[in-house]
Order: sequence, then C-alpha cells, then structure tokens
Amino acid sequence: MTVTVVIVLVLLSFLIAGLFLGGCSPQFMGSLPRGEHRESIQQSPNFRDGRFQNINYTPSFTESFWSMFSQPSRRRLRPENEIPVVKTNLWELNREEDLLVWFGHFSVFIQLEGKRFLIDPVFSGSGSPIWFINRAFEGTDVFRPSDIPDIDYLIITHDHYDHLDYRTVRELRPRVGKVIAPLGVGAHFKRWGYLAEDIIEMDWNEVVALNNYLEIYCFPARHSSGRGLRRNRALWASFLIRSQSLTIFISGDTGYDTHFAKIGEQFGSIDFALLENGQYNTMWRYTHLFPEETLQAGIDLRARNIIPIHHSKYSISNHRWDEPLQRITTANEALENPQQILTPKIGEVVFLNDTTQRFTRWWEEVD
Repeated sequence: MTVTVVIVLVLLSFLIAGLFLGGCSPQFMGSLPRGEHRESIQQSPNFRDGRFQNINYTPSFTESFWSMFSQPSRRRLRPENEIPVVKTNLWELNREEDLLVWFGHFSVFIQLEGKRFLIDPVFSGSGSPIWFINRAFEGTDVFRPSDIPDIDYLIITHDHYDHLDYRTVRELRPRVGKVIAPLGVGAHFKRWGYLAEDIIEMDWNEVVALNNYLEIYCFPARHSSGRGLRRNRALWASFLIRSQSLTIFISGDTGYDTHFAKIGEQFGSIDFALLENGQYNTMWRYTHLFPEETLQAGIDLRARNIIPIHHSKYSISNHRWDEPLQRITTANEALENPQQILTPKIGEVVFLNDTTQRFTRWWEEVD
C-alpha cells in the first residue's frame, strides 16, 4: 500500500468518524473552549479572525490535496525488522537525578530538580484515535501508562492525535499533578475528567514559576491544532523548562521560523533542545521541520545538545523511516563546526549531567 493511499484512508477515516462520532465521542473530538473559557482565550494577541494564528503566514498545504496521488511511492516507510529498544524501569530511577527518556515519536519523560515531567505521551499503540490506523512500528510500543511513575507536570504541546492521546491521558489521570498546555487545550482535559484547578494554560511568551527552582516558558511554534473538522481553536506551542543549572527546550510540532533565533538570543544558550525531526513532506513544509532545518533550529537556539525526536515509531509521511536521523547526521558532519547531536534508543536513559555519555548510530544496524 503506497503512502498516498494510507494518507487518503487516514483522512477519510477521520472525516467519517468526525461526521458520525464527533458529537458523542470524547476520544475523537475532546472539547472546544466554551463560555468564559472561550471568551478569555479570545483575548490572546495570537487569536484573530476566529482562530489562533502563526507568527508568519503559514499555509496548511503547499500543493493541492490531489497532488498526493502523483507523489512517488517510497520504500522502507516502516522498518522490516524490529529497531533496538531499551525497556527502562522508570519506577526504579533515582528521582533526584536529572535525566530524560524518549519513548519514540514525541513522547518524553524528564526528571529535573526532583520533579517529573511527561511530554505528549502516546502509549496506546497508535498515533490515531482509530486503533488500526497509524500503528506503531513493531517492537517500539513497549511502554504503557502503568510503566510511568507519578508525574508532577504533564506537558502537552498541541492537541493533534499523535501528541494528545485520549486513552493514555485518561489512564494517567490519577498519577498526574498538573497539566501544562497551550490556551484552549485544557477543554479536552476537563471533558476527560481532569479538574480545572489542575490545568495550567499558557499563551506564547508567558512564564510560570513551578517552585523556587523551576520555571516553564511557553513559546511559539509554527503549526496548527484541531481534532475533527474545526481547526486552530486551541493554541500550539513550544516550551522551555529552566532549573538552577539546566535549560531544556521542547519544540513541539513546528516549521522553521524566526522564533528559534529569538529564543536563543533570550537565553544565550540552551543545554538540551528536543527538536522535531521526522514526518516532513513538501506538501506541509511550513508546519514541519526538514532534518537540515532541525539542525539549523538547534544552531539558532544556541543549543549545546540537540536531541532529534518525532521519528522511529510511526509513519505519517512518505520518507524512509530512518531518513530523518541519517539526513541530520549527514548535514551535521558537513558543518565546519558540527553540533553535539544525541541519538538515544527508545527507552534509553540520557543522563543530563553526564558529558561523557555517548550514543550509537543504532538505526544503521537495522536491516
């Protein structure tokens, strides 16, 4: 089955589900902001003409929908064999140690200053509300909500299905302290049983002090939002966590834009940049980063360490499954001053204060 057929089936399935299930299915639709909540978010300077807007003009598609039918099919959209995975026992990790664990695609666990963060968790086996569409690569979906210890802060970058998974956040609810999300995303959580007082919604360029040692900043991203047919009624964002000793940037889904350089100027340098690197396509080039742009974004951010994510679990575009990592490493090697790129396996612990830790090109070992 070609990637074109897969994309068409996904879009048609979402359309059918939206028409027949949208009004009653919390998994598919979630909820839009209503009443006072809606009125408050409409005061955002980023909300214009009835929806949230990017900083610069950003078309959803650079080509017509039907041009997908003329795109050449690509081989190896999914690995033929299982890719290497480390099943770390997160419950046994020393809570006082600064570290992170990537679960594939955009899901990440972070420990910093004794606090636990979980970013965009999807542990249901699919990056879609329809279980048989966008299935995880064989062997990559080894973590479940029950594997995740108590979380102080659940961070959601935007409400697309491959970043905000109904089944996962519902199961995690008893073990989540606070939810941090862009404006409007909290409406989904309220419908799904979370308390309003446990949800922190943020606009771009806002900062919240989590305690005396930790701050979280909400910054722009160049993307979109929406579950079902109504688009951009909630905001999308990048985030930066700052402790006394470390800064960690989380790009969210984004195209390349001026915000990276502005954030780099504001902080002078960033210790770790978790950057989107995968699921790009010429059709949506303004809302996702190509690998060379991911590298440039890390340079703009003045990142000491770049961790490319958003790859190696789902096939949402028509590039080879291992192309994102291969292209960014090749581009980096061509630089006069190569950047420090960290490529952990799914589930492998990255110790944030260990400058001697090294990672392999594990994707080259998969046939």
